[in-house]
Amino acid sequence: MPRPPNPPASVVFKDPVHLLAFGFGSGLARWAPGTFGSLAALVLYFAIMGLPDWAYMAVVVVVTTSGFWICGESARMLGVHDHPGIVWDEWAGMLITLAFAPAGLIWVLVGFLLFRLFDILKPFPARYFDQNWEDGVGIVMDDVVAGIYAWFALQAVAWAFYEYV
Repeated sequence: MPRPPNPPASVVFKDPVHLLAFGFGSGLARWAPGTFGSLAALVLYFAIMGLPDWAYMAVVVVVTTSGFWICGESARMLGVHDHPGIVWDEWAGMLITLAFAPAGLIWVLVGFLLFRLFDILKPFPARYFDQNWEDGVGIVMDDVVAGIYAWFALQAVAWAFYEYV
């Protein structure tokens, strides 16, 4: 199935729902919008990474739960379930991946790569949510699952690195 066209940038930047769903424009990338959306999510990550753990996790919960409506509403308005340009779900997945990550840009890069890997592979139950839930919850939950897998992988790599170095 061919990729649906992006809405015009003027539509995305004028509508607050699309603006958020398209990751402040990062989802308008012609190729790899999920990757660009994940990169854009790092701006929010760097802004909140110094928060206490409880506050960081509160932001994760707000981004994730608000995404159920934001992504679903944007998809409804576009008439395309899980349009590739909708990347707010990548923001939730990236924040989950990087929760409690070790300090340093290398760990952010490793987390980014792991999240993209799991988001592309869609291991169970991510693919289930992606294919069977026709609403904003399904759009977001596949990235939440990918973020959880990436979080475990990142923590395992960090543990192994610090344990054996």
